[in-house]
Amino acid sequence: MNRWVIACFLACWLYLPAQVSAQPSRPVAKAASTASYTPPRTPDGQPDLQGYWSNATLTPLERPAQFANKAVLTPEEAAAYEKQLQVEGNRDRRGESAEADVNGAYNQFWYDRGKGIVGSRRTSLVIDPPDGKIPPLTPEAQKRVDSTRAYNAAHPADGPENRSLAERCILWGTAGPPMMPGPYNNAYHIVQTKDYVMILVEMIHDARIIPLDGRPHVASGVRQWMGDARGHWEGNTLVVDSTGFNGKAPFHGSDQNLHLTERFTRVSPDTLQYEFTVDDPTAFTKPWTVEVPFSKTEGPIFEYACTEGNYAMTDMLAGARAAEKAGH
Repeated sequence: MNRWVIACFLACWLYLPAQVSAQPSRPVAKAASTASYTPPRTPDGQPDLQGYWSNATLTPLERPAQFANKAVLTPEEAAAYEKQLQVEGNRDRRGESAEADVNGAYNQFWYDRGKGIVGSRRTSLVIDPPDGKIPPLTPEAQKRVDSTRAYNAAHPADGPENRSLAERCILWGTAGPPMMPGPYNNAYHIVQTKDYVMILVEMIHDARIIPLDGRPHVASGVRQWMGDARGHWEGNTLVVDSTGFNGKAPFHGSDQNLHLTERFTRVSPDTLQYEFTVDDPTAFTKPWTVEVPFSKTEGPIFEYACTEGNYAMTDMLAGARAAEKAGH
C-alpha cells in the first residue's frame, strides 16, 4: 500500500488503544542455513546492509493457542492461516459499540501488515523459549504493570500525559529498539559509514544513530527513550548493544534495566535477518529472543508528520472534559 496515503489517516489511528505491554540457547525452529551467502561490501569493507527494508508480516509475536505444539507450519497450513488472518482483519465490526465504531473502524484496506507470514513458516516471531511465548514477568514487575494499568483505566484522559506515547507522537514500537512490525509504516532506511550506522524509521520519522568506533556507553545515570546503542561487527553480523533506557517506554513489561542485544545479518540479496534478545532480570523470569526477517523494498520514505496533524489529542481531552461536565 502507498505509505503516503496511510500517513494521512494518522488522526483516526491515534484513537486506537496502545499496546501495553546470559544468552538463551538457540531454538530448534530456525530458518534454513544461509551460511553460504556472502553479502556485498561497503567501500570500508563492512558487510553492506544499506537500503530500504520492511519488516511487515502477519506472523504474531507469540505463538497462537491453535498452534500450541507446532513451531513450523506446512505450506498448506501456512496458506490456510494467512487466509484466516485476512478474513478476520476484514470482518465487519460496526455496531458492536459506539466506542468500537470509532476506535476500531478499520480493516486491512488501511493497514500494511504484509500479505503473509514469515518465509520459514514459523508460528511466532519469538524463537526462544521454544514454546514461542514471552516468559512470565517477575512478581515485582507484574505488580508494577498491574498498578500502571489500573491507574490508566481510572485516569484515561486527565491530561496528555495519561495518553499513550504513540498518541502523543513521542515513540512507536516500530522505532524500538527493538524494532517490531506494526499495522503500517514498517519501512526502514539503513545508511552506513565507517564509524556509524543510521537507521531511519518510517513511523514518526525517528532516526537511530549507532556508533561503531568502540566508545563506551554513556554514564549509567543518563537514561533515554531509545536507550544508548553501541555497535560492532562479528563477522557478517552487526551486533548492537543497548542499555540506559528510561523505562518510560516498556517493551512488554521491561524496565529501565533492560539490556537489549540486536543482530543484523544480510542472509540473501533481498533479506536481512533481524534478531534481538531481551534481558531484564528485574522484569522477566528469563531472557527471550525474537527473529524478524526484513525484506528489501523500494524508497524513498516520506516524512511522517505526526505532531503537526495530531488533532485527535485535543479532541480526546475536550471530549473527556465534556463527559465530566455531563456527569459521566
